[in-house]
Amino acid sequence: MRTIQMTLDEELIEQVDFLVKENKTTRSAFTREALTRTIKYYQQLKLEKKQQQGYLKYAVSNDEFGDWENEQDWGQE
Repeated sequence: MRTIQMTLDEELIEQVDFLVKENKTTRSAFTREALTRTIKYYQQLKLEKKQQQGYLKYAVSNDEFGDWENEQDWGQE
């Protein structure tokens, strides 16, 4: 692991310190978790955008899933 230096607003530090104390962790652990979650979030957004572009490029036709309509089961009788 490497040590880095960061500059943060005082209000943000106070909020982090409150959560760190409440969750019995450290600033470093809290920051690692927050960064990891944020990276995963942006990776997911990137995948969703790629999928959206694919559907725009190769749009679903009106009858593409027609063969499966009779197979649907909504659990209601």
